Amino acid sequence: MSSNPNISPVNPISPVVVIFFLAMLGVEIVLSLGNQGFVGGPQAVGWRVGMVQDYGFNGGVFDWMWENGQWPTEHVLRFVSYLFVHGSFTHMLVAGVMVLALGKFVGEVFAGWAVAVVFLGSGIGGALIWGFLFNDNGYLYGAFPGVYGLIGAFSYVLWLRLGQSGDNQWRAFVLIGFLMAIQLIFGALYGVRTDWAADIGGFFTGFFLSFVVSPGGWMRLRARLRHK
Repeated sequence: MSSNPNISPVNPISPVVVIFFLAMLGVEIVLSLGNQGFVGGPQAVGWRVGMVQDYGFNGGVFDWMWENGQWPTEHVLRFVSYLFVHGSFTHMLVAGVMVLALGKFVGEVFAGWAVAVVFLGSGIGGALIWGFLFNDNGYLYGAFPGVYGLIGAFSYVLWLRLGQSGDNQWRAFVLIGFLMAIQLIFGALYGVRTDWAADIGGFFTGFFLSFVVSPGGWMRLRARLRHK
C-alpha cells in the first residue's frame, strides 16, 4: 500500500487512447446530430453515407490501386480513416468502450506511441487481409480491426506473463477464441459478413507488432532469432 495520498485510485488512460476515442466520438456526434436534423439541414441525413464513401476502405478502390500500382494519397488514407467512421452510434459506442478498456490495459505496459502503432497498424493489416481475400466492392468501416489489434497486444502481454510464470501460454488466447465463437454464432443466425477477415487480420497484426513495439520487444526478438 502506498502512503502517498495524492495517488489516484484509478490508473490513468494513455492520452493516445483518449485521442482515438474522442476522434471516433466527435465524428459520431456530428453524424448523429445531422441524422436527427439538428445540424446541416435536410442534406445532413446523407452525411453518414457520404463519410463511408469518402473515408471508408473500399475493396474496388484497393483492387484498382494494386493492379495499377498507383497509390493516391486520398485513397491511401482510407487504410486508417475507416477506423473512425461507424455505421451507427451503437456501433461506435461498443467499439469505443473496447478501445478505452483494452487501450488502458495495453497502455499500462506499452508506450503511447506503441499503442498508436498497434491500433493503426492493425487497421492497416486488417484492411489488407480483407482486400486480398475478398473481391468485395463494398466498404469496410468501424474501429473493430484496430480493437482486435489491441486484443492481439493484450494476448501478447498475457502470453509473456504466463510463460514467465510457467503456466499454459495458450490461455492467453481464450479471449480471441471466445470472440470468434460469438462471431460464428451470429454468422450462423444472421448470415456471414466478410469483415470477420479484417478483425482476424487486425488481431494477428497487433499480436506480431507487439514483438517489436513492446518494451524491450525488438531486443527480445533479435535475441530469439539469434538463438534459433
